[in-house]
Amino acid sequence: MFLPSVLAASSFVEVRPGLIFWTIVTFVIVLLVLRAKAWGPILSLVEEREKQISNAIESAKRERAEAEKLLADQKTAIAEARREAAETTRRVQADMEKFRDELMAKSRKEAEELKLSARREIEDQKAKAIAEVRSMAVDLAMEVAGKLINERMDDTKHRALAEQFVQGLPGATSASATRRSA
Repeated sequence: MFLPSVLAASSFVEVRPGLIFWTIVTFVIVLLVLRAKAWGPILSLVEEREKQISNAIESAKRERAEAEKLLADQKTAIAEARREAAETTRRVQADMEKFRDELMAKSRKEAEELKLSARREIEDQKAKAIAEVRSMAVDLAMEVAGKLINERMDDTKHRALAEQFVQGLPGATSASATRRSA
């Protein structure tokens, strides 16, 4: 109803050869102008953008390869540092063990020397004590002999007599040997 009246009133459905010709001519002229003025710059911009994108991709690939190489280098450096640290730790432990062994040996040697020194001191004191006891025994024997004999002999005779007496006592041979060595 309403549509056929609008279509009949409009000139859109009517074919006009002059209008078609001028429309085609205008289209071709606009196409040529756009191709000359707009199409070239647009294509050159697109090509330039394409080059930039491909350069960016290539650059990203290079950077990625470089980053992977640096990462591998860092991993190698870390592994080397760990190995060196382990080696240093092992070396320090070995040095500490060696130092401890040397210190223990030195301590044992010093203890043995102290022990020997103490034994020598004990032997010396023992020899001195035995000599003192002998001297006291000789003096006592001289007094006893003097009282028994009731005669006073000179000191050298008394000493010789006392020495003979002491030599006859049990264990006197080992004590006199100790006294002579001292």
